[in-house]
Amino acid sequence: MALIVLMEDDAATRMMVASVLRKDGHEVFPAEDGQAGLKLVRELHPELVISDVQMPVMNGFDMLAALRLDTPIAGTPVILLTSLQERAHMRIGMTAGADDYITKPFRPAELREAVAAQLNKRQIQADLQALAVHGAVSEALEAQRQELGRLYEKRLAHELSERWPNTAGESDDERFESATVLFVDIARYGDIAQKLQPHELTELVKRFYGNANDTAHLFGARHMQFIGEGLLAVFTDDTNTRTVNHALRAARTAIGLVESAHALRQHLEASYPGRGLPSFSVNAAVQAGAVTLTRLRDALHGSTQQLPVGEAVRATMELQRQAQTLGWPIATSVATLRLVTGGVRTGRRALVEVPGRSEAVDAVELTGLVLQAE
Repeated sequence: MALIVLMEDDAATRMMVASVLRKDGHEVFPAEDGQAGLKLVRELHPELVISDVQMPVMNGFDMLAALRLDTPIAGTPVILLTSLQERAHMRIGMTAGADDYITKPFRPAELREAVAAQLNKRQIQADLQALAVHGAVSEALEAQRQELGRLYEKRLAHELSERWPNTAGESDDERFESATVLFVDIARYGDIAQKLQPHELTELVKRFYGNANDTAHLFGARHMQFIGEGLLAVFTDDTNTRTVNHALRAARTAIGLVESAHALRQHLEASYPGRGLPSFSVNAAVQAGAVTLTRLRDALHGSTQQLPVGEAVRATMELQRQAQTLGWPIATSVATLRLVTGGVRTGRRALVEVPGRSEAVDAVELTGLVLQAE
């Protein structure tokens, strides 16, 4: 397993964290302050550093700054432990170069998730290489056009056969304990619709969502459906997707759709100059969790259709609304981000209120992919 340096001045917390990590097979070297901990990092070159923020002699922020300036150890991932819940301190830690943070008090499971995410960075990089993301989605579609057409038809036929089965019932529900939901919607759709003729609007919608369908299929979406003017897709690990996890494929799809929206914006500006069209853009969200594809029976027509349900579905749609409010192209939660740590680049971070939740969601902006050269 991994070699980890733990910096924590509180003996009880230090003992608890070390105990959890050692139980998972990791080798833990504790230190009571940042100065002693930094010395251990320089000597041992660990695979991960876990550090409290409030410590004597040298606090966590100063330790982190010194570590990032020390070339041999500068790339060591760091998780901060903090009781400071103010956004300003949260931003300081992430701006200074922390890879993740956990707010005290925290559960052992949360610690394990954060540690696993940082240690899995190497595997995520391998996933990215397998996915051949060094080229843009448009290039991938062009290079694999014939193969994509065959796969598209096969998957579409498979989906249709599942949506219109001979029998229906609760036993036909498909439950996934771990899946990732993507929801993307066109920003300011109503304002755009007022500026375009019906046939122009139809062409716009077909152009964008035709590409959205192709992109989602390319990255192995298990289920897709339209909700209003938005597209909802569910990614699971049951499709032929090699070893690339569902969260990374959903994030890659969302990033591809934002890139596609940029190209479509340029097309609209060139095609309809002087119309005063709002700048075309999309907002998306990805969220991992349990999802059920339940079958609903139409008693009148004797048919059935699948409907994705679950907390992850609802949370994704709420996060997408928040992304639009915040002006983020793509939003995700910190919990989902840990599934793709090392594979994506992030921007702003905020605590957002989500209706129906007692606690705010720790949300992060996705800005792009980490390429192999990075």
